[in-house]
Amino acid sequence: MPPRKKSAPAGPPTMAELRETLWKAADKLRGSMDAAQYKDFVLGLIFLKYVSDAFVERREQIRQDVLADGIALSRVEDFLDDPDEYSGHGVFWVPEQARWEFIAANAKSAGIGELLNAAMDAVMKKNPPLTGVLPRIFNSESVDQRRLGELVDLLGDARFTGHRTTAPPSASPPPGEDGALFAEPAPGVPAEAVTRSARDVLGEVYEYFLEKFARAEGKRGGEFYTPASVVKLLVEVLEPYSGRVYDPCCGSGGMFVQAEKFVAEHRGLTRKDDIAVYGQESNERTWRLAKMNLAIHGITGDLSSRWDDTFHNDRHPDLRADFILANPPFNMSDWARTVDDQRWRYGTPPAGNANFAWMQHIIAKLGSRGSAGVVMANGSMSSKQSGEGEIRAALVEADLVACMIALPPQLFRTTQIPACLWFFAKDKGPMGARRLAERRGETLFIDARNMGTMIDRTERVLTDDDLAKIAGTYHAWRGTQSAREKNLKYENVPGFCYSATTEEIRTHDHVLTPGRYVGAAELDTSNDEPIADKIARLTKELFTHFEESARLEKEVRTQLERLDV
Repeated sequence: MPPRKKSAPAGPPTMAELRETLWKAADKLRGSMDAAQYKDFVLGLIFLKYVSDAFVERREQIRQDVLADGIALSRVEDFLDDPDEYSGHGVFWVPEQARWEFIAANAKSAGIGELLNAAMDAVMKKNPPLTGVLPRIFNSESVDQRRLGELVDLLGDARFTGHRTTAPPSASPPPGEDGALFAEPAPGVPAEAVTRSARDVLGEVYEYFLEKFARAEGKRGGEFYTPASVVKLLVEVLEPYSGRVYDPCCGSGGMFVQAEKFVAEHRGLTRKDDIAVYGQESNERTWRLAKMNLAIHGITGDLSSRWDDTFHNDRHPDLRADFILANPPFNMSDWARTVDDQRWRYGTPPAGNANFAWMQHIIAKLGSRGSAGVVMANGSMSSKQSGEGEIRAALVEADLVACMIALPPQLFRTTQIPACLWFFAKDKGPMGARRLAERRGETLFIDARNMGTMIDRTERVLTDDDLAKIAGTYHAWRGTQSAREKNLKYENVPGFCYSATTEEIRTHDHVLTPGRYVGAAELDTSNDEPIADKIARLTKELFTHFEESARLEKEVRTQLERLDV
């Protein structure tokens, strides 16, 4: 049989191919190392590969621009070695010893771990915003240097520039076959389909790996990762077009990344700087992940100079945010509680549960017209233990609760605790030129428990249609510009949404479970038939099935008797 011909490269990989192939290969190299420790290795190396790719990409662009301007070839190096030519375009300066070409050439050396540590040091030294952020863990005795070298080889084969978003129309070989995954652009692939920057591509890879590691770590993964559809729902409802965006427990920075994407999608890439992000994270390793995540996405955020406990030491004491997005730890029992804290304007939270501490901290950080979206455990909507009922009542009576959304189960792989979304607003009036609907003294309830699609046996996601329906309902209720542009009009829908007055909420003892307010969905009775006719019809159908069953049984018996055994 003649040898199979190698398929011609079909162009650069799609993002799905790149992400999945990188993950499978990297996971094979993990060996006995636990996911939490391996996460720091892989994401640190991906970041280093990114800054190197972005640096080389920018370097070539400078070369082309200089030559196009008619500058002598002898002077090109002067421009290539000017750090301002890089920082001005959001690209980190990468010293020669930290460039991937140099690292890859020495990947099989015995000192690869020491080489990587030195590279991390060199990048941090030349780029003050990264000081103390990058991992220096590659040369410890517990690290298998051979596997580390293989991981460097794997990432070295992947180009984080020039990838397609989707596969081309023509057939292509499976990912990884005959080198097609890392092929150069094919002649038939349109130029616009292969011009994605290193930042765009690696940003997606980084987010994908964060999600994968969160799944691998189980419950601990929830400390640094919020499911993408939940983050997107928060952002779509709040619409943070411009202003200060804050997250008091920012994890790996996913809320900020999605907020920046929202601005870019609705206002264009040139308007991404319309938002300024501020965050705080108590876990050192997670804080480092967030700093790298923001850097990869070109977001200049203030996550403070180090990690810290938000309750014990608020790193942004004077901040008053326009938008707050947060997914605090559910039902946290071990937290830095001070009884006379000025943030507890609506009641002192119990020592054994920080849910209402988080909510009051968030409200205290809002500007005069600020709004917030917070992920909470379902118990926060109805609990009356340890004064929580009184705090919830005080929040309602202060007219701070704009919307409550009951989420479907299984959105969070890392916890089985049912969740909901609280939306706060300091001002539910028209807000002047914004011409919003008058909603003072009202709260919107949305029951989304039956929404979402199962992507496997244990995990559900909210689809784009789900997100559009929920966010569109809120925008119609609030009368936002986006709702007016789409001509959306709010109306109560039994079983899904209801706008309740504060007086109605009082009659329910300030319990905020949406199911209490939206009621049951209306049944479609347009095709209903009288019950007697329905029973007669179904009985006739049943007898018909009995007769067919008897006929088939008789036929089977006849055939069995004919068998010559």
